[in-house]
Amino acid sequence: MRNIILFVTPALIWSSTWYVIKFQLGEVDPLVSVGYRFAIAGILLLLYCKISKRNLKYQIKEHLFFALQGMLLFGINYWLVYLAELTLASGLVAIIFSLIIFFNIFFSMIFLKMRIRAKVLIGGLLGIIGTAIVFQPELKSFLFSDQTFIAILFGLLAVIFASLGNIISAYNQKNKLPVIQTNAFGMLYGGIIIFVLAIILSKEINFDYSVSYSLSLFYLAVFGSIISFNTYLKLVGNIGPDKAAYVVLITPLIALIISSFFEQFNFKGMTILGVLFLLSGNILALKSKKYSSR
Repeated sequence: MRNIILFVTPALIWSSTWYVIKFQLGEVDPLVSVGYRFAIAGILLLLYCKISKRNLKYQIKEHLFFALQGMLLFGINYWLVYLAELTLASGLVAIIFSLIIFFNIFFSMIFLKMRIRAKVLIGGLLGIIGTAIVFQPELKSFLFSDQTFIAILFGLLAVIFASLGNIISAYNQKNKLPVIQTNAFGMLYGGIIIFVLAIILSKEINFDYSVSYSLSLFYLAVFGSIISFNTYLKLVGNIGPDKAAYVVLITPLIALIISSFFEQFNFKGMTILGVLFLLSGNILALKSKKYSSR
């Protein structure tokens, strides 16, 4: 029962965050909203580490890797997600993000010297075909200047940055750096880097005091960034990363259902077919998780 709760909690929270992000888009620039989200999450998580008497003393080199992870995983990645959601339904962005399973495997091969099995390559091909089917109408009439196509590119770039952030996270864990403290510093540094980028790009640093913006920001910072990550990491520790990864598999499905209720997203035959291809590819990749080191 405990593992079921640990599985359901991040799946439901992460599924809902794709839609909740919509309430962050409007008066405040997406870049600034992302900065608020992870600065708040980082500060709260560091306070938790302090209260629970976890080690917070690390060398400068280690802080640099915290910052790199934060910039990729808790900074630029989410900025691109917010930009994509300015145009696309939240469920569709979640579908794009499910490709992270394949990017993780690909980058693991390049940077962590892992050997990929043939089933993983087949799964990746199925995933690409499935995503192409889901976005068939957009791809048929795409122009480089088209907002929908640009939003899809933002989504794909977000996946790449998030996957690279996962590789840095794996490197940090390989060097025996504790996950909670790494995430705490990473989120704070990610938020700071995003604010610096906002200043460089001359973005207005303002705040929307409306109930919808404030509550959604709180939900994304506390539930979407702290509770979900901590429960997921506990699940990984209990049942292993291979089985826990199925949280990533189920999340876009729930996100699409949420999108259909609140954003009038219509399931079409080709959409369902594309999702089935994508799910099949993800399952095949996850079942081939033992790609051994060279």
